[in-house]
Amino acid sequence: MELSEKDKRYYNNLRTGYEGEVMFDSMAEKLQSDCLVLNDLLLKINNSTFQIDSLIITPNSIHLIDIKNYTGDYYYNNKKIYKNPNQEIASPLSQLERRETLLRKWLREHDFDIPVVSYVIFINPEFTLYQASPDVPFILPTQNKQYFRQLNSITTKLTSKHKMLADQLINAHIVESPFSQIPSYEYEKIHKGIYCKDCHSFSLVIDKKFYKCISCNNEEGIESAVLRSVDEFRLLFPERKITTKAIQEWCNIVEDSGKIYKILKNNFKTFGKNRWIYFE
Repeated sequence: MELSEKDKRYYNNLRTGYEGEVMFDSMAEKLQSDCLVLNDLLLKINNSTFQIDSLIITPNSIHLIDIKNYTGDYYYNNKKIYKNPNQEIASPLSQLERRETLLRKWLREHDFDIPVVSYVIFINPEFTLYQASPDVPFILPTQNKQYFRQLNSITTKLTSKHKMLADQLINAHIVESPFSQIPSYEYEKIHKGIYCKDCHSFSLVIDKKFYKCISCNNEEGIESAVLRSVDEFRLLFPERKITTKAIQEWCNIVEDSGKIYKILKNNFKTFGKNRWIYFE
């Protein structure tokens, strides 16, 4: 569907943030030292809810990581960051300080006495920050590898208490975010069809057992593409039943309803009879 300019900006910010977290995760996955990495935690202490991009539990401390995927030239002045020439952005230091304070409260309330160190990690190699003094808890793109080398140099081992802490953090995670801002949508106003999973173009053609994208030449198996579309249908319209007719209309490219029926029957449980058959 066509998003408003406000929703487009919000979506692009979410996507950029997610891509930054993926870059960080790819580096964290290579850690060889004994540590635990928890991502995307949403916690609550008293009446305050706070989100943590990444938490690295080491034997001696907890690293609270706030990941920023900024690109371009920025400069730091008086605890604030500006994008050249004079565009002030939301202070990552203020956000970090708030999260650290709330995390310390959460730890105290759950009887964990472990030091917390916090950093803002600028993950994108195309980011430059001027005028930041060394004492500011920033890890710049040129320092990322050094930071992970320091983590890898830790030789002490985690204890059962560290693993207990990780379990309690995971159990305390809030699944449904109160910050979610999904725009309203209606079935009739949403563009139907299977799109390319790589470039998101709807310009697909059937080539034997594959869909081929005219825009980028990517290929995807027909069954895989249909099941991907079923997942989207269930996510967006959980109140609607999955039927052959509904999925054929949603995919808007498969002319053979028998092919849709076969895919659904092979991957879902069948309920009902005759024309009232549906799948779950």
